[in-house]
Amino acid sequence: MDDVAAAAPLPGKTRFDSAEMGALAHLYRGEVYRSTVWRTRLDQTTNWAVVTTGLAMSLTFSGPYASPLPLILVGLLVVVFLLLESRRYRYFSVWRARCRLMERDVYGPMLRGENVSLDGRWNTLLADDYERPNFHVSYWRAIGRRLRSNYAYILLIQAVAYFGKLAIHPVPAGDLATFFARASIGPLPGGLVVLSGLLFHGSWAVLAFVTWRMERRRLAGRPHVSM
Repeated sequence: MDDVAAAAPLPGKTRFDSAEMGALAHLYRGEVYRSTVWRTRLDQTTNWAVVTTGLAMSLTFSGPYASPLPLILVGLLVVVFLLLESRRYRYFSVWRARCRLMERDVYGPMLRGENVSLDGRWNTLLADDYERPNFHVSYWRAIGRRLRSNYAYILLIQAVAYFGKLAIHPVPAGDLATFFARASIGPLPGGLVVLSGLLFHGSWAVLAFVTWRMERRRLAGRPHVSM
């Protein structure tokens, strides 16, 4: 839930009793466990992207006449991993948001020696999220977040390795004609391949920037209590 309207306090009840606090503690522990599991799944896809990129670089730079094609193919594979991880991130954000809400509005006041009150805001928000669960992050925003966190660096390394391969192997390219000739793939001319690569990486850079602007606008208008 990105935006929450203010809700009225619950009638007739302003405090948790001991049994309810115990149940809330178990609930928090369960949400931490689920967020940890999904955090591990996020790390798995990132590791796959790093390993496959490293393998493609090893194949491409194994010799002066080795083909740069593995680096092109691994770029597409990294995008597949990015899309998979973004989907997983949407699930992870659900559990993480619930944990963060309880940490801030339950355990924070408790550690300060304050009473945990049922003010009709955080508890209503959490109850609604259990009754009508929704993803808290859109798919495009999730892609942007994972791209800015990890995959932009992986794709940048892939791009540098690819263009570096064209520039130096088997000997340093003396002109653009030689550079483009090395980039050709079968009937596809090298100029078209290079242009496609620039558009490919440019599109992800634009996506990262646009989703970053979306995040900034959302944070600027976010209310005090949000998920």
